[in-house]
Formats: sequence, structure tokens, C-alpha cells
Amino acid sequence: MQHPAVPELAHTTARPIHWLATAAALAAVVAGSAVLQPDAATAAQTGTKTHTRAAAGAPAPAPDPAAVDFPIDCGPVPSEVKKRATGDLDGDGKPETVAVVHCKAGSGTPPDGVYVITGSGSGSGTPRVVATLVDPKDRQNVSDFAVRDGAITATLLGYSSPDVPRCCPDKQDKAKWRWKDGTFERDTPDRARSV
Repeated sequence: MQHPAVPELAHTTARPIHWLATAAALAAVVAGSAVLQPDAATAAQTGTKTHTRAAAGAPAPAPDPAAVDFPIDCGPVPSEVKKRATGDLDGDGKPETVAVVHCKAGSGTPPDGVYVITGSGSGSGTPRVVATLVDPKDRQNVSDFAVRDGAITATLLGYSSPDVPRCCPDKQDKAKWRWKDGTFERDTPDRARSV
């Protein structure tokens, strides 16, 4: 006769007394957790100064470019927003939206326009275009587009002559616009360089 490698353990068989002891222990844990609750959480910070965002009101949402008629002539095809970014550009505490828009062409590389959109003064009503930074008539495309620290930056891709294929821009220009004295001024000089 061969003996098992593990001796038989008497306590491995569950009996009613084991179930009763387990249930009693579980009931004690649940009752104890009901009695020993942590303090109620509060939204206010402790200390002498408390600030609530509700008192100041929620910030206004950035204008939606889908609600804007852009000043771009696309003929029978619609325009489309290629890229968008938001930020407070004029320091009034309300965000503006900057949109890169082009005609929705089936093929090719249509030129881009860059537009600044703001909401109405009261916060209600339709958003509107307040500035054109890049006109589609200039036949440029926009890459590396961003809004940071109150400035709009972009890389403008263009063509040195009408003989350059529209697929392959051969000029590149870094551009940066900032709100100054009631208008958007381009900080970076218009220096084109070949790609």
C-alpha cells in the first residue's frame, strides 16, 4: 500500500459549524464598517481662504466652427474644417477658436484659409469670423498649426511659381500671430525658404 504524499487533513471537510463561524465573522466586519465611517467629504478647502468656481461662473465654451459661414469660395463643393485650436487670444477671459479651412475637394491639395472665430459679446448667438490670417487666394497650405500662450503658430507651405506641381510645395514659412492694438499682427517676418 502506498501512502499519499500529503497527509489527510481533518479540517478540509466543511461542516455546518465552519459555515456558521464564517457567517458570524462576515457579519461582524460589515457591522464594524457601518459604525466606523470616515468623515463626510466636502468640496471646500480647509483654511482661511476658500474659493468656489460656481460663484465666478463656468467659463464660456469656445465657438464652434461648424456654426460659421467661412469667407471661402468653394463653388459647388462644401468647405471643411481641416484643423482647429482654441485659446484666449485677446486676454478677455473668453476663448476664441482658430480654424484651418479648405474646400472639400475629391482629390488634390486645395489651399487653406486660417480664420479666427469669436462668440457674440453676450455669449449667446452665432459665432462669427473676426479675422482672416491666411486667405485661400494666397494658395498656401497649413501644417504644424497650434494656439499656445495667446499666440497662433503655423507653418505655411507654398509654391515659388505656377510651374511647381500643386502636390509638392517648394516654399516653407514659419508664421506667428498675436493680438496687439486691436488686430492680429504677424510677429514673424514673411521669410520664405525652399524645402
